[in-house]
Amino acid sequence: MSNFVHELTDAEFNEKVANKEGNLGLVLVDFWASWCSPCLQLAPFVEEAAEKLAGKVTFYKYEVKPEEPQEARTLNGVRNIPTILLFKDGVLVDRRVGSLESNNVEELLSFVEKHL
Repeated sequence: MSNFVHELTDAEFNEKVANKEGNLGLVLVDFWASWCSPCLQLAPFVEEAAEKLAGKVTFYKYEVKPEEPQEARTLNGVRNIPTILLFKDGVLVDRRVGSLESNNVEELLSFVEKHL
């Protein structure tokens, strides 16, 4: 990961993302897998968006492991990857499934910035 995008585990999900009691601000979670080609194509755009929105949005990557039960994936209805979930103060406000149509960071920035 980078200075702008952090790894996220099931154990941390409620505290860092879905904590409705905390004032977490805007949090983006990228559900991805190392074997997923569209996920790997999306990764540099997530990194670039995280750098451009540093201080405004917290970015996490959550690695999907089909062989393991993962509560955060199940509770949030993540069935396909890549999936990007956007939370505001612990509440899911938007989702995006699949890769970027325009294949550039502007599409991802637009998706996030409408919630700032």
